[in-house]
Amino acid sequence: MTLEEKAAMMLITEFPKFLNGKLQPNELIDQGTRYFIFRQTPTADVIVDYNNQLQEAAEGSRLGIPIVITSNPRNHASTDYTNSSEGSGMFSFWPGPLGLAATRDTNLVNEFAQIAAKEWRASGIRKIYGYTADVATDPLWARIEDTFGEHPELAANMIYNTIKGFQGDELGTDSVSITTKHFPGGGARDNGLDPHFVEGKFNPYPTEGSLLKYHIPPFKAAIAAGTSAIMPYYAYPSNTSADQGLPWYTQDKQFEEVGFALNKGFITDFLRGELGFKGYVNSDTGAIGNNAWGAENLTTAQKFAKAIDAGTNIISGASDPTPIINAVQSGLLDEEKVNESVSFLLTEIMKLGLFENPYVNAENALNVVNNPASQKKADEAHRKSIVLLRNDKINGENLLPLRDEKVKNVKLYVEMFPAGSDDASTNKLKETIQNYDSSITITNNLAESTHAFVWVRPVQSNWDNNPRITIGPETGITNVDRIIEIQKTVPTITAINMTNPWLIDQIEPNAAAVMSTFGVKTEAIVDVIRGKFNPTGKLPFTIPANKEAVVNEVGDIPGYVEDPSYSYKNKYGDTYGFDFGLSYK
Repeated sequence: MTLEEKAAMMLITEFPKFLNGKLQPNELIDQGTRYFIFRQTPTADVIVDYNNQLQEAAEGSRLGIPIVITSNPRNHASTDYTNSSEGSGMFSFWPGPLGLAATRDTNLVNEFAQIAAKEWRASGIRKIYGYTADVATDPLWARIEDTFGEHPELAANMIYNTIKGFQGDELGTDSVSITTKHFPGGGARDNGLDPHFVEGKFNPYPTEGSLLKYHIPPFKAAIAAGTSAIMPYYAYPSNTSADQGLPWYTQDKQFEEVGFALNKGFITDFLRGELGFKGYVNSDTGAIGNNAWGAENLTTAQKFAKAIDAGTNIISGASDPTPIINAVQSGLLDEEKVNESVSFLLTEIMKLGLFENPYVNAENALNVVNNPASQKKADEAHRKSIVLLRNDKINGENLLPLRDEKVKNVKLYVEMFPAGSDDASTNKLKETIQNYDSSITITNNLAESTHAFVWVRPVQSNWDNNPRITIGPETGITNVDRIIEIQKTVPTITAINMTNPWLIDQIEPNAAAVMSTFGVKTEAIVDVIRGKFNPTGKLPFTIPANKEAVVNEVGDIPGYVEDPSYSYKNKYGDTYGFDFGLSYK
């Protein structure tokens, strides 16, 4: 390989353009770039066609190196990333990572990953930007939705089984390679601010030893599971931190304050040297560009040289290999470092079997993704992920479950938030409930109802750069008063979809039953309400008591370690902390 070809190989960038289903001329493929990020969600047969066209173009190049299609997780609902949905030709639909964590079922998570891997592999997607090993220690952080919660041991167990399911015991022809992120843990935040933006460019560790105690264990598990790659986060470690027990950068500085993907102390010395990681390091998108925090004054070539010298092997969000070429030719970077990186990447492609046969079959892909057994297992996960938080006694009897003998006398009012009584989302929710369980009588008149079901789905996007977890207009819920009105009118089952540990102190007290959901199907909620499934889910994080608790929380430690005043407590004295969850038995 020429230096130019090797440099192009070390880039991962956006998916090539297709027009009317046909691959357009692509100079990146011609220059030797082989890793591309796919963010669309068409049916599996379309993905197959894209893959096969790409592989044909790659095969016709000088070296014939196959292409690796990469994606963020695509078997779950997502606010900011690849948002999956149900339907013919789509991948099986599972609860989000928080929901998988809520099941506490590591075997089920391993089965999920095995099933998903078959779907990805059959479609031609062979590498995942995920899963997320970050521990959710700051409740304001908008990316908690992608994590396995706030407990390092739980996150470690989940990430280990996810990797084993996708990759197998060894990376091979049946594997989908995993890029575990975001080393050394993106959950340590300052007021939820994210390092995609300059305001959140540092990782704070105000608590002595918090990095090793809370944030590193899931990455140790990922390494033990054999993760193919690890992705550092954009941030740099702040020297305002308490002592974290690592060798100091200098006598008077604990850390080199430069982004983790450019940080030799964290990549070469700690990740590889101390933790024993043998795979390759994949930068986050733009982390060696405009978001190279602490290295803003370096030229592009200097940034690339610093990152590669630090141990980063493939650079995401870049399409021009010139900075790497210039770094080598000017003496900033030893070409042997380039050779090491390219060896990592070619080895992965070989182990995945792409050199032997990179092509996939559309009919087979559709058969794999449309397998009813896969969605049946996913539906089990949906039911297991639901956490029952409250179940009041009404006339001496728990409101839930609404079993057959009880449901005969129930007239259920249904409303979705954000939405409204006449909104399409609410109407769709009513229709799904009625179609799934015709024994439930739904009324559109709150005055004549005996019970109500409201599903509250607040949202915040990381791209807003405005961390908040109150439930109100700022998170899409413009009519909190309406929720409370319903709750005060009839016994109300209140489900809250938790992409974050929302502040529920306004909408929880007046409910008669409360449950937490994590990207779950409506049918799973109905099964719990009707008693066809006994709720078993446990909270994957602690729900804060109020705004004051959030102001006073410490961003690098889990909620279960915070002062007891941090946790929300209902009127019966139950604390909605990590691992809380009721059942019917």
